[in-house]
Amino acid sequence: MNLNKHTELIRQHALRLGFEAIGFSPARRLVEEESRFEEWLRAGRNGTMMWMENNFDKRLDPTLLVPGARSVVSVLMSYNQPELFKEIDQEADTPRISKYALGDDYHDVMKSKLYELFEFTREVVGNVEGRVFVDSAPVMDKTWAKLGGLGWIGKNSNLLNKKLGSFYFIGEMILDAKFEYDNSTADHCGTCTRCIDACPTDAIYEPYRVDATKCISYFTIELRDAIPTEYHNSIGNWIYGCDICQDVCPWNRKASPAKNQELFARNELVNRDIDFWEELDIQEYRRLFKNSAVKRTKFTGLKRNIEVVRSNINDSD
Repeated sequence: MNLNKHTELIRQHALRLGFEAIGFSPARRLVEEESRFEEWLRAGRNGTMMWMENNFDKRLDPTLLVPGARSVVSVLMSYNQPELFKEIDQEADTPRISKYALGDDYHDVMKSKLYELFEFTREVVGNVEGRVFVDSAPVMDKTWAKLGGLGWIGKNSNLLNKKLGSFYFIGEMILDAKFEYDNSTADHCGTCTRCIDACPTDAIYEPYRVDATKCISYFTIELRDAIPTEYHNSIGNWIYGCDICQDVCPWNRKASPAKNQELFARNELVNRDIDFWEELDIQEYRRLFKNSAVKRTKFTGLKRNIEVVRSNINDSD
């Protein structure tokens, strides 16, 4: 069995499929993450995302997801469009959607390519069993990508890559086969605190730690109740998600552009004024966000967010 040859063949095929990077790490229980994650949950920093408390052991141990698992293969797929950085300097009266949600739903785009990579792995290695994941199961994807040498966890808790920045999606194959494993990458954040300084809600309560219950993305996507009034002004012009802590990161200013056009922003979602969004009805919502991650917040959630942004625009006027 030639581990090096198998690993390189799979690595090259992943790049041909459109993934920008791939890393290999041995499957094991993430002992070093256990106390940190447990403390985070005990402090209630997951808010109403109760699903994060489920399957605690499975999150830490991939062999509970795939019996006999020996490897975690992590892949990155960029959605970075440098031209979208002009949005950072927009007037406050232009509603914004997080860049990751401006294209086709990444779950569908990545999973289909991961299945292709899985089948190729079977052809190369032989009788391989396993599963593929794209933000769809209790997998600590950033940790596994870090262990696979794909980057380091930044002070905003996102995975950062020297070449790709952080505007990318992460997927995994958990397999019962062995490979040549990659080495972890050193932390390159240095003394920079731009992400911490820029967060309008102080969600990054200390370097590398984020309180989801103060995050704009949590308020506009995951929260099903009314957004607390004390955070309305901080929402600014975000009607879905938030990119602030990534927009200010120097590594994203240097990041390579994405290649997969399915993840490129749909023109009809960029730079639309508040009147357009206020007039949105359920039929147009379904058409506009077909095969889009924005569906996660549902129509009622999006309209709630639009109302908050409208109030902010009126205040700024």
